[in-house]
Amino acid sequence: MTSAPAPISPQLPRLLVEPLVRAALLEDLGRAGDITSDAIVPAHQQARMALNARQPGIVSGLSAAKLAFELIDPAIAVTVHHPDGTRIKPGDVIAHIAGPARSILTAERVALNFLGHLSGVASATATLVAAVAYTRAQIVCTRKTTPGLRSLEKLAVRHGGGGNHRFGLDDAMLIKDNHVALAGGITEALRRAKQGAGHLVKIELEVDTLAQLEEALAEGVDAVLLDNMTPELLSQAVVMVAGRAITEASGRVTPETATAIAESGVDLISVGWVTHSAAVLDIGLDFCP
Repeated sequence: MTSAPAPISPQLPRLLVEPLVRAALLEDLGRAGDITSDAIVPAHQQARMALNARQPGIVSGLSAAKLAFELIDPAIAVTVHHPDGTRIKPGDVIAHIAGPARSILTAERVALNFLGHLSGVASATATLVAAVAYTRAQIVCTRKTTPGLRSLEKLAVRHGGGGNHRFGLDDAMLIKDNHVALAGGITEALRRAKQGAGHLVKIELEVDTLAQLEEALAEGVDAVLLDNMTPELLSQAVVMVAGRAITEASGRVTPETATAIAESGVDLISVGWVTHSAAVLDIGLDFCP
């Protein structure tokens, strides 16, 4: 009996990642390049260095980090030992970098910026995923992302075991309180949305109270965003919905509160801070003598 193959970690096409890495490198190189390394390190000198984990967590961002080295100098070779989506502990060597020493140092900071930030996003997501593991709820991210890095940050959430909410304003409708206010009410907002949505476009409505939820269910909606409700209120909302729509909880979600929120029976828990405020995972580039 053969074992099932390990799941393949999701990745983005190079075509999407390369412009982001190029922009970061151009920002760092400025007008004259790496004047420190150019002055100190001979052009012919070779080196072998290691990307070392200094904290436990989940790896993400290796595709961007690898590209940073390769775009600076195609002669740099990157050997990955812990690919995106894998769990690491302090002291683990994530990858070895070998090639022209000057070029490695020039790409170092950009590579570490991507790898540390995105691994931090993945690690924060994994902590929340673990907190709700025995429930039906899935942790998902939002559009609260770093400008320009949305695709990479949402990928990092997936590396951490979470899922993605909509990627932008154009792939699903989310009717929030200001939409409702400008439309004159929930029912009218939903009717207008249905008239404007294509047959493949899902419609979600944000509600703050059970009365609003009742009105939304009467009109019909694909998903309801239960905003800043207590676990007790969320449980009542799940009973009211009774499977007629996807239920999503948001607001005040932390590793400490996530379990109680998930136990209410909601389908999704959306969290903004995992992308916009996750702590960087400490990863260093160290010279191998």
